[in-house]
This record gives sequence, C-alpha cells and structure tokens, in this order.
Amino acid sequence: MSARDAVALAMTGASGAAYGLRLLECLLEAGERVFLMLSQPAQVVIGMETDLSLPGRTKEMERFFLARFGAAEGQLRVFGRDQWTAPVASGSAAPRAMVVCPCTTGTLAAIAAGTSDNLIHRAADVVLKERRTLVLVPRETPLSTIHLRNMLRLAEAGAVILPPNPGFYHEPRSVEDLVDFVVARILDHIGVAHGLLSPWGEPDPA
Repeated sequence: MSARDAVALAMTGASGAAYGLRLLECLLEAGERVFLMLSQPAQVVIGMETDLSLPGRTKEMERFFLARFGAAEGQLRVFGRDQWTAPVASGSAAPRAMVVCPCTTGTLAAIAAGTSDNLIHRAADVVLKERRTLVLVPRETPLSTIHLRNMLRLAEAGAVILPPNPGFYHEPRSVEDLVDFVVARILDHIGVAHGLLSPWGEPDPA
C-alpha cells in the first residue's frame, strides 16, 4: 500500500481526546494504513482525559497503539512535529485523506494561514493543495468571529468543518455512544465503511 492510500490523523491539544483515539481504533480495525501525528499538548490532554500513559518516542508509540488495537505490523506510522521527511510533508506522497481530531483553534488558524511551521500544519496544507479530503474537528465553544472566519476560509479552500456535535435521535445510552456518533460522521466523510451508526431512515446495525 502506498502513502497515497493512507489516512493521516492528527490530534492536537483541544479537549476531546476520546474522539481521536476512537477514530484511530476504527481506522485500524477497518484495515486502513494510518499516519499519526500527535502534538505535545495532545499528549498532555490524553493523559488528563484518559487512563493512557503514552510513551514519548514515536516508535514506542507505534508499538503501543498497534498492541492496544490489535493492528498489523506496519499498519501505523507515528511522526514527530519536526519530522520533515515524513510522506505527509510532500504533495508527491499526499494521503488520500487527513483528519485533525480534535482540532484546536490555534491549529485551525495556522492551517487557514498556511504557515506550515510544524508537520501537522504542513500535512494539512499538502492535503488542501493536492485537493484531497481534509476534515477538521474543532472543539471550542463559544466561537469567536476569528474562529468563524478561519472556518469559512478553510471551507472555501475545500476543507470539511465537522464540529463534534453528536445527535440524540439514535437514543445514546453512554458517552461512548456520543463519541461514536461523531466518529461515524468523520468516517463517512473520508469514505471508510463502519458499523457505528446507520444512515438516517435505515435500521440500526446489529
């Protein structure tokens, strides 16, 4: 499988680590090849919001997630913020889709401005310029005029702005159900099949 067939996933320091971790789990379960980027604040938030204690080095993190989610060797690659030799840094190896989940408003602003001062920003810039699918999951409320303008700018550039706003028509019974609602919508937008949530008007998955 080439880099162009992969899905890039970036997690930044907004609250909502459960969304990104569940998305990673679902991508690996679906057999997708995943390029993972975690900002340092994201690692701090994961430690605050979950019981996970992530190793600091990228290779150790790869082994940790592969073992946790039972994925195949080589299915996941983890890149550091300044690892400019990563495939996601070049348009010649742009992944077919990228998701930033959760996405801080600072990351949103940097992508909107095209600053590319770390690998997450650069990878998102590459996905936009190569006309691939970029899904941003901003976790902030309320939204300022600055946030809204950055979202509009990115939407006009082709990004999908997907706030983690779960629906309730499927009668969720747990926090996990609410998380799965959002993750299902993300998977829909990047073309990955799942059994988390049935489309409107269809029976619930067994």
